[in-house]
Amino acid sequence: MNHNEIVSFLWGVADLIRDTFKRGKYQDVILPLTVLRRLDCVLAGTKETVLAKQAELRDKKLENLDPQLRKAAGFAFYNTSRYDFEKLLADAPDLAKNLRNYIAGFSPNMREVIEKFDFDNTISKLDEAGLLFQVLERFKKVDLHPSRIDNATMGTIFEELIRKFNEALNENPGEHFTPRDVVHLMVDLMLAGDAELIRRPGVVATVYDPCCGSGGMLMISKEHITSGLRKNGELLSPAINEQAELHLFGQEVNPETWAVSKSDLFMKDPSGRDADNLFYGSTLANDRHRGINFDYLIANPPYGKDWKRDETDVRAEHERGAAGRFPPGLPRISDGQLLFLLHMLAHAKDPAEGGSRIAIIMNGSPLFTGDAASGESEIRRFILENDWLEALIALPEQLFYNTGIATYVWVVTNRKAPERKGKVQLIDSSHFDQDTKTGLFCAAMRKSLGDKRREIPYAKAQDILKILADYTDGDTRTVTKDGKTEEIVVSRIFPTTHFGFRKITVERPLRLSFQASPERVAQLQAEKGFLALATSKKKGEAGARDISEGRALQEKICDLVNDLPEEPFPDRVEFDKLLTLAARHAGVKLTAPARKAILAALGERDENAEICTNGDGTPEPDPELRDTESVPLPPGPDPVDDEGIPASVQAFFDREVLPHVPDAWINTSKRDERDGLVGLVGYEINFNRYFYRYTPPRPLEEIEADIRTIEDDILRMLAEVTAAGRV
Repeated sequence: MNHNEIVSFLWGVADLIRDTFKRGKYQDVILPLTVLRRLDCVLAGTKETVLAKQAELRDKKLENLDPQLRKAAGFAFYNTSRYDFEKLLADAPDLAKNLRNYIAGFSPNMREVIEKFDFDNTISKLDEAGLLFQVLERFKKVDLHPSRIDNATMGTIFEELIRKFNEALNENPGEHFTPRDVVHLMVDLMLAGDAELIRRPGVVATVYDPCCGSGGMLMISKEHITSGLRKNGELLSPAINEQAELHLFGQEVNPETWAVSKSDLFMKDPSGRDADNLFYGSTLANDRHRGINFDYLIANPPYGKDWKRDETDVRAEHERGAAGRFPPGLPRISDGQLLFLLHMLAHAKDPAEGGSRIAIIMNGSPLFTGDAASGESEIRRFILENDWLEALIALPEQLFYNTGIATYVWVVTNRKAPERKGKVQLIDSSHFDQDTKTGLFCAAMRKSLGDKRREIPYAKAQDILKILADYTDGDTRTVTKDGKTEEIVVSRIFPTTHFGFRKITVERPLRLSFQASPERVAQLQAEKGFLALATSKKKGEAGARDISEGRALQEKICDLVNDLPEEPFPDRVEFDKLLTLAARHAGVKLTAPARKAILAALGERDENAEICTNGDGTPEPDPELRDTESVPLPPGPDPVDDEGIPASVQAFFDREVLPHVPDAWINTSKRDERDGLVGLVGYEINFNRYFYRYTPPRPLEEIEADIRTIEDDILRMLAEVTAAGRV
């Protein structure tokens, strides 16, 4: 059976258990039993040898049998139970008890893996329903021995099952499973330009995935380097270095997928080294690889998933500044993608030690979400100002099983080639023609799998890698539509500062005119400061006395205001003087809140009025006229004046603002926390802007013809309905 047939066969267990297990619980049965059956097949050849060695060592009364039993098994794990699947089924009445004995017979490292499935409860449920024998018998019929199902195929089987389970749960399988075509491209992007380094004799390299799921990215990375890429037995790409020593590292928060990847690595590497480097737990809250740096890092973090569960630990580490993993800032609590990128950067090797290369795939949110000085913007700033972003590749939509959204691969490195220093390459491989169902860098699948309707064939992936390697600004590819050919730009190169801006606050003066008209006087009755005059925090007689005195003051103020002239005053200073004289004449002592309430009620914005000034004579800003401007960061030096205003900001303000609002000024109190200069620095990458292609509207004649056709169709249908009514 090929892997699709095996997946269908195993998934067929659902027909047996559907009355006992809900659809979302199928994985509780199928996944652990698939792992157990694989382990059973793997250990079958050395089973008797292990049992004999155990008996021999027991007679010698040795305490630590583990090393020699591993050696006897030929793997870093073993099973000392006398049972296997065949013997378990031979004793049907005691199947549940014997199955538990079989599981307990595994070595401690593999028992830890199986425990993550919480399989003991499943055994009880199957036994109580009378299904345990039937289910185990079905698994006994499928041969998962490595000689029949190699490790790569078995990995695909596990991932296909996980995809089906998550579809059944209606959950996000993107958290666990990245399509193989996407993984192959990401691995090639991560390794791009490093072939000569990897070919060195005796080379040792490390690969790390902080959210490794079922381990596909780690295993494919190793295959690309030491085995090459094969499809249906055909060698598409040879190994880079068959003798390279690759060490894999990972962490995963989902217990079931961690167990799958851990068990798979145990079976692929007899030494158990890679499996021992795979840890369970939340990467963000509990970094199990703290202090270790890696050559290559790759990940597909969950999209749009909050990090509330890890918030306390993440914020505590952020407070540590450069000593922690999240020094520049934190993204909004609803999306933790950028936290994984920061985590990976924290595990990159220092350039003096050879540096690192990172490939991480995320949705569009990390490119532009967050204004200047926000956590997201500060993270982008951290990456771009350190010149770590090498390339950004927009992938076609509908590549994933659970979502059709646009995704982007970030290629990040701290050892850029000299020609790439200070630059970022954007590659647009998202083109897809809905009419022809073809794309420049993808192809429509013959059969959709969930939301996955497109894939990236090997040849098209190689073209993306060629664009990256050619490193040409304005690189194009040709597309044909309706018999016409068109050149499409697929590569753009910009300096890192191109994505930065300085957000300044532009103020305009407050201009108020004052008038004691009946309408404005009536507004005084609703002013908070005026109403507060007749209130008191005191209780009893003292409180009543304050309220009574306040009401009397309110009446005097109303009389005072009603006696003011009704003509408008376009100058606040002059009106305030008039108000002071009137109060003195009326014998009314105006408190600051009362004066403020009167000015607020009688004043209205008037562009022809005099500018309102503060006590020191400086113009008072009008909050309603306040605006912001985003000033692009210059590619070179940017001199600063005595007020801390960069020359680029002043030039922009003089050119774009003053000609339209001559009375405006820059608010110099709004300064960037990091450089102390006027304006908040922000970074965003509006990817689509750089590859926008204008599409002219259809000619009016065509639109009119379509409308007439639709009208004719409507009239025809109405006529048919009317005729049917007469009958």
